[in-house]
Amino acid sequence: MSGSDQLSAVFSALADPTRRAILAELADRDATVTELTAPLPISMPAVSRHLKALERAGLISRTRSGKLRMSRIEAAPLREAAEWIEHYRRLWDTSLTRLDAHLAAVQAVGRPTDRTIHDPAVPQPLIQAHDKEN
Repeated sequence: MSGSDQLSAVFSALADPTRRAILAELADRDATVTELTAPLPISMPAVSRHLKALERAGLISRTRSGKLRMSRIEAAPLREAAEWIEHYRRLWDTSLTRLDAHLAAVQAVGRPTDRTIHDPAVPQPLIQAHDKEN
């Protein structure tokens, strides 16, 4: 699977809240389907289908030990997704910083200073223009 296809599979798997709940459980410990089904309001076959989707996305691996089939979280695809998101978070932060600077500049141009308001020696263009017309 190519990098972009892998990332699509990861985000597709993460889009489901049940799969995110399963990953949260697996972040603490490896678990069987039975253990993963216990806190969820769905059947064991439904959990198995979610596990298959997570496995296809590379988010979990599954091993068999005797009759037990354990699921384990795989961090690498999550790290790749986080790095992808981080790139766009930095772009967003840069855009917000530029917007803050722009708003501060716009506000500074329109904001009168204390001296302008209280010092009659400071020329006031609108009053002068009005006086010249009369």
